[in-house]
Amino acid sequence: MAAAFEAAWAREGGICEGLVVTRYGHAVPTSSIEIIEAAHPVPDEAGLNAARRILALAQEAGPDDLVVCLISGGASALLSLPAEGVTLEDKQGLNRALLKSGAPIGEMNLVRKSLSAIKGGRLAAAVHPAQLVTYLISDVPGDDPASIGSGPTIPERVDPEAVISILDKHGIQVSAHVMRAMRTNVVESSGEGGVVHMLATPKMALDAAAAKARELGLMPMILGDAIEGEAREVGRVMAGIARSVRQHGEPVAAPCVLLSGGETTVTVRGSGRGGRNAEFLLSLALALRSEAGMSAIACDTDGIDGSEDNAGAWFDHALFAAAQERGVDLAAHLAGNDAYSAFEQLDRLVVTGPTLTNVNDFRAVLIR
Repeated sequence: MAAAFEAAWAREGGICEGLVVTRYGHAVPTSSIEIIEAAHPVPDEAGLNAARRILALAQEAGPDDLVVCLISGGASALLSLPAEGVTLEDKQGLNRALLKSGAPIGEMNLVRKSLSAIKGGRLAAAVHPAQLVTYLISDVPGDDPASIGSGPTIPERVDPEAVISILDKHGIQVSAHVMRAMRTNVVESSGEGGVVHMLATPKMALDAAAAKARELGLMPMILGDAIEGEAREVGRVMAGIARSVRQHGEPVAAPCVLLSGGETTVTVRGSGRGGRNAEFLLSLALALRSEAGMSAIACDTDGIDGSEDNAGAWFDHALFAAAQERGVDLAAHLAGNDAYSAFEQLDRLVVTGPTLTNVNDFRAVLIR
């Protein structure tokens, strides 16, 4: 996004300065915009320093300046600046607990906003009175601008009691000083968030996949771009839809491909080595074990599923013979939240490296 903006701005004869934070290994060459790499999904010191510098740049803007913000998925962790009285270690611990809890992304981002000095419209408040324009790539179900990157430029007042209820629901305990910060950290000026443009969304990715499927002689069925829930449960539901296609020709007749997006979650009880897409796929495969002529792929479109090096995984019916031959207990791997190791041993990981975009998860079930 930074490189594209810089190139477009230069074509108009303009000179821009700026700072962008992205994930380790995801930077691209730029000329005038500085790129800093930091950790995701658990924030680190590099992200904190970048967020502090970005906030300082915003505060320097005057009434005659134009401030352009480029925000995509991952910004919640990368743009991490704790509220007063909260340490980076507090935020790191809370992030780890949220990631293991199975909380949906909307709830996670509400908690993050409540403890941030830059999210939830606080960056917009710092920019005022300069002109503000935000360009977004959505990675959240529903494409709510306030949820993308936890909405640094989207003014929003978060109810601290609602945040505390989220923590209670997922059994997450925080210290007394963190609780105080949640109750006292409010946006100084709600103001205006400026102009917002949505550049790309999960639905756009699914539409492109559907067009490609038609080219290949397959009937596409988009089941939704905002599917949430426990990854293994969504896998079982998707298996039921696939069986209905095979047995009844509903909701679409084979040969076809079932497409879906969104962001599932994983409540980690085992090793947690897998990611939500691999867990979804392993659950789907086990549920379709007796069905021939079905295959599937599930990936995170940024190229990283969870905290490992893969975008996701794929399977076909030969998966089970390979697992038996190599002594891989697929059900045990699912029970231990260790889908990564299962697909790794069976040579069915999808490894793309950084894709330099993020429109959330992509799932395709092919039924011949």
